[in-house]
Amino acid sequence: MLAKLLEPDIVLDAPDCNVPSFERLDFEAIVRLGLEHARQRPPAAIVGSSLGALAALEVVRRGVRAPLVLIAPGLGVGKRWMSRIPPGDPVMMFHHDLNEPAPIHRAFFEKMMSVEPEAQAPVVPVVIVMGRNDETVPFDLVKSVWDSWDVVPGSQFIEIPEGDHSLVAHVDVIAKAIRDSVRT
Repeated sequence: MLAKLLEPDIVLDAPDCNVPSFERLDFEAIVRLGLEHARQRPPAAIVGSSLGALAALEVVRRGVRAPLVLIAPGLGVGKRWMSRIPPGDPVMMFHHDLNEPAPIHRAFFEKMMSVEPEAQAPVVPVVIVMGRNDETVPFDLVKSVWDSWDVVPGSQFIEIPEGDHSLVAHVDVIAKAIRDSVRT
């Protein structure tokens, strides 16, 4: 849906970030994939949603220079996950592509506890699109991180009062944020 709103002017390069697989998910492998794609085809903007937003932040932290659009970024997700997931391995988590729960190895969640690409403000313009009613990532947490950053001019925090984590009802806002970021 988002791609159709952006094409033909903007073409999304959206690799499958379930690397090496959903069950064996590895954040470092996700970031390496993002870096590889950026080297092969330098992006006009880097867009990520939820966990993908953390990967986008890390890709920029590691040297890719393009404006960021972070959609419902999963800030602080590792600590929240570990406090909520049941014991055992694997852990069943909702898989958005399958629209049902699927297993992920516990090591992924343990590793994510130490991942904090949001610890430093991005060195590029950044737009955060965040729903006030996000049921997955606390709005106040994302807003407090935003407020702590010394952002690059042209950066923007877009609050969607009725928005949830998926923000599918607000894809037009996301498309505009991406278009505006590419023009900057």
